[in-house]
Amino acid sequence: MKPRPDQRRAARPRRIARLALAVALARVTSGCDAVSTPTLELWAAGREGEVVSELMPEFEARHPGLRVHVQPLPFLGAHEKLLTAVVGESAPDLAPLGNTWLPEFAMIGALDPLDDAVARSAVIRSADYFEGVWSTNLYEGRQYGVPWYVDTRLLFYRRDLLREAGFEAPPSDWAGWLAMLEALARRFAARGENDKTPIYLRLDEPELLIALAQQTGEPLLRDGLRYGNFRGPGFRRALEFYVNMFRAGLAPQHGMTQIGNLWDEFARGNFIFYVSGPWQLGELERRLPPELADSWATAPLPGATGPGSSLALGSSLVVFSGSKRKAAAWSLIEYLSEPAVQRRFYELTGDLPPRRETWTDERLTSDRNVAAFRAQLERMEPTAPVPEWERIQKEVAIISERAARGALGIEQALAELDARADRILEKRRWILERSSAAAGAQEVTR
Repeated sequence: MKPRPDQRRAARPRRIARLALAVALARVTSGCDAVSTPTLELWAAGREGEVVSELMPEFEARHPGLRVHVQPLPFLGAHEKLLTAVVGESAPDLAPLGNTWLPEFAMIGALDPLDDAVARSAVIRSADYFEGVWSTNLYEGRQYGVPWYVDTRLLFYRRDLLREAGFEAPPSDWAGWLAMLEALARRFAARGENDKTPIYLRLDEPELLIALAQQTGEPLLRDGLRYGNFRGPGFRRALEFYVNMFRAGLAPQHGMTQIGNLWDEFARGNFIFYVSGPWQLGELERRLPPELADSWATAPLPGATGPGSSLALGSSLVVFSGSKRKAAAWSLIEYLSEPAVQRRFYELTGDLPPRRETWTDERLTSDRNVAAFRAQLERMEPTAPVPEWERIQKEVAIISERAARGALGIEQALAELDARADRILEKRRWILERSSAAAGAQEVTR
C-alpha cells in the first residue's frame, strides 16, 4: 500500500535529516582519513603502471602514514586521460609522461617546475643522467621532469647469417651499412631466395628516419622552431638514404600488418636486420626457438660519417601543478630515482635505466645485447621540444611511406613535409609573435 501524500510530507524532513547526518559523518570520516593517512595519486600507463606498485611498500615504510595509490592506465589512452584530468582539475599528484608529451603539458601550465627541487636533491644528480634523455625534460629553459626510464632505437640482427655472408658485425657508418645490405641482397638473389630482404623496416614507424636525419647535425625545425626544415640538406640526405633501401629492394615495401609474425620471420632468416627498441630483448628470448638463442645480436645505429646517434625517448616523472602534496610527490620521485630502485624496476619491466650509476650492476654489464644499448645511450638526440612534435612526426610517417612506395619524388616529399609542418606550427608562430609584440610594448612604456 502506497503512503498518502501527507504521510510522505511528514516523512520527508526525517529523511532529509538522516541524509544530512550521513553526509556530515562521511565528511568527518573522510577528513580524518585524509589527515591520518594522506594518499599520493600516481597514474602510470602500460606495463609500468601494472608493476610499479610492487616498489611502493618500501617507500611507504620509509614514510609512515603516507600511502601511494597507483592507478594503471591503458597505454593507448593515457595521453587523453591525463589531458582530460588536467582540464577537469582532477589530475594526479604525479605521473610518468612520455618525453614527447612533456612540452605540451608544460605549455598549458599543467606541470610544476622542478629546478629548485633538483638543485637541492642529494639523490638526483643531473651529471649522472645520459645527457640526451635529461635534456628532454627541459622546456623553454626550465626543468619539468626527471627521467624514469629511457628508450632508444638500434639494430637487431642475425649474427650467424651475417657471418655466413662473410661479415663479422655491422659497420659504423651509412656507406658501409649500405654496401653490406647490397652484398646481402646479391647473395639472396644468387641463391634464388627472392622472398628474402637484408632488412625489415616498418613503414608506419618514422623513428629510424628521424634518427638518421638528426645524425646529420641539421635541425628539423628552423627559425626558433617556428617552421619546418625538411628541405634542408640534413633531412634531404637522410630521406634519400632511407627511401633508397625500399626502392632498391633492400627492404620490403610493407608495414607491420603485412608481415605474418616479426619473430617467426626473423627466425626463418627472411631478413637479417631490423630496427627496434629495448623491449625486443625480452621478446626474442621468449619467442625464438632454443637453438637460435645465441644466433642474434644488437648493435648501435650506424651514423652519417661514423658511430651514429639515436632518439632520446622514454618516460619522465612529473609533478602536476594542481597537486596539494608536491613535497611528498617529490620524495616519491627521488625514491624511484635511486639506483637500487631503478635496478629493481629494470628487473620487473626490462626498461633501461637513465642513470650511469645504475648501469654499474653486473646484471646489466654482463649481457652483451644490453651492452649495445648502453653504448647507444651515450649518443642520443632529443626530438624538437615543441608541443606539436607528435603531430609533425605522424606527417613524417605518412609522407616518407608515400616516398618509399614511389608515389612521391624526393623533392615533392620534402616540400610537402615543410608545408604540413608549417601549417601545424601556425598557432605557435601566432603566440610567439603576440608575446614578442607584448614584450616590446612593455619595454617602450618603461
